[in-house]
Amino acid sequence: MKQLLAFLRKEFLHIFRDYRTMIILFGMPIAQLLIFGFVISNEIRDANIAILDYSKDYQTQKIKEKILSSGYFILTVDLKAENEIDAVLKAGKAKLVLVFEHDFARKLEKTGKAELQIIADASDPNSAEILSNYTRAIVNNYMIGINNGLTTKTVVFTEPRMQFNPGLKSVFMFVPGTMALILLLISAMMTSITIAREKEMGTMEVLLISPLRPTQIIIGKVVPYFLLSFINAIVILALGFFVFGLPMRGNLLLLISESMLFILMSLSLGILISTVSKNQQVAMFISMFALLLPTMLLSGFIFPIENMPLALQYLSYLMPPRFFIVIIKNIMLKGTGIMFVWKETLIILGFTIVFLIASVRKFKQRLE
Repeated sequence: MKQLLAFLRKEFLHIFRDYRTMIILFGMPIAQLLIFGFVISNEIRDANIAILDYSKDYQTQKIKEKILSSGYFILTVDLKAENEIDAVLKAGKAKLVLVFEHDFARKLEKTGKAELQIIADASDPNSAEILSNYTRAIVNNYMIGINNGLTTKTVVFTEPRMQFNPGLKSVFMFVPGTMALILLLISAMMTSITIAREKEMGTMEVLLISPLRPTQIIIGKVVPYFLLSFINAIVILALGFFVFGLPMRGNLLLLISESMLFILMSLSLGILISTVSKNQQVAMFISMFALLLPTMLLSGFIFPIENMPLALQYLSYLMPPRFFIVIIKNIMLKGTGIMFVWKETLIILGFTIVFLIASVRKFKQRLE
């Protein structure tokens, strides 16, 4: 019995001394619970909206105040003409546009009817439907207050229009997110495991003492997986278009170029992971578990970023797939060009440069 207790004591001490094991045992469950608890929510708050008010009377003013004071919406753009609506939605400045018809109050008083058009950015169908329902519920609640005690009831007809995805197909949201997730995980995981395997087998040391420069070694490791990942991207796009009916409203060449840039960024990240991994298991763990959940939860793939606490919203800026998903949706669903996605493109390019520089420096440290 004493021997068993001594053995158990040794095992506990061994576990407690290994900080990596402690992080896996206690740190990851706490982090995952906090992230899941804050991220997974069907409620949307502080959504950006634009308003086009043709009437500008006391009734439209009261309805706007009611909507904006609900806590669900923030007015970002006050539109002047109908031709501004499409540009605002494509630029992502608003997720919802409200259009009050001419003579809104006068029609409501004389005929008992008036119209409010709701135009939603349905590239994210779940958010579009939720925000439309919020708006209709707020307007209906306002009308109930007005009609209280009146014999003749007045009504505001809310007419929803789903822009970019009239059928509210969920596949329009999942295919871009899945593409970003697959390209990131496969590209990063394959390169990191391959280089980590060479380090384990000792062949990496042979490369490091060879005439090849660190930059040449990195290029040699990246090019094969870059080509294979590019084929993977083409297959995903083809399946989305031919099988799931995902439209291609923008420039195909621009989309392919953006995909190539994202693949290069993912491969660069995989090389960086390999330089800090002692073996294949560590590389696999970092590539799969450290990238999978953050990519799914913090990139806007499934859950709107606007729902998250401010700290997680800032953390989401460190997720490259967040920007690639925006690029895919803009090009494929909204039909926009480079002028609408240049910021996201530069951010992904910045990630790529940082990862490549860090990887080259790490290789040089091993040479020294």
